[in-house]
Amino acid sequence: MFGRERVEYKTLEQVRVMRRAGLVVADVLAAVRAAARPGTTTADLDAVAAAVIADAGATSNFLGYEGFPATICTSVNDEVIHGIPGSRVLAVGDVVSVDAGAVVDGWHGDSATSFVLGADGPLAPGAAGGAAGGDPADDALVRATEAAMWAGIAALATGQRLGDVGTAVETAVELAGAAGGAELGIVEEYVGHGIGTAMHQPPDVLNYRTSDRGMRLRPGMCLCVEPMITRGSGATRELEDGWTVVTTDGSRAAHWEHSVAILEGGISVLTARDGGAERLGALGVDVVVLD
Repeated sequence: MFGRERVEYKTLEQVRVMRRAGLVVADVLAAVRAAARPGTTTADLDAVAAAVIADAGATSNFLGYEGFPATICTSVNDEVIHGIPGSRVLAVGDVVSVDAGAVVDGWHGDSATSFVLGADGPLAPGAAGGAAGGDPADDALVRATEAAMWAGIAALATGQRLGDVGTAVETAVELAGAAGGAELGIVEEYVGHGIGTAMHQPPDVLNYRTSDRGMRLRPGMCLCVEPMITRGSGATRELEDGWTVVTTDGSRAAHWEHSVAILEGGISVLTARDGGAERLGALGVDVVVLD
């Protein structure tokens, strides 16, 4: 079950249980997005997430994790990750990142999404600006981060080594920045990870290229690909609450994440309702259907 770096290799049956956890997480994020409106507090969103997890008969893997006091992380504007839900009131134009997780029968799921908040809720990609509200540059940031995540996930199917993921993510960020004529920074202090019987496991999944190509990608690996991208330098600092990570230059940030299984026949995105078929299909990657 374990190999190099104590990587936990899963059987197909175990991956199917992780898929159940992943679908709970997908439901959580969908419910939180549906509830997000100007005037909503981040604590309101946390309550929505907690109800979805409870209704599914699952448990939260965030609540109590190393003392974390909430069910989800809500990070707004210059907050990159690990924002604690509370009394903060959301407003039109906010960039909101939500990270969520769930446990089913001892197996974990973990996923994150970002959006620009409009007058009626999260804006559709490309809709920011004008009467809709929101800064088009923030919309471009959110879309670039999501695209970088999917590029990294595709590399799990087309690449040979773990380092191919980081190369794919950084390349996608570079292309997005060049296309938009904007500076985009990759947060390097925080990375993706393995997932399974614990939320965070080896190996680290980098969001940038290095000279080390990393370990060989093998069936049975379950990995979280999660780029965190900013409209600035990518440098961060942690606030006094011991959790919230913000950009040092005050630039806005976005965060996307999916849990992905590498199987004998290909890959499956455990926290995407369609297994990643739509977005990966556009990149020429077929997915393994688990449902």
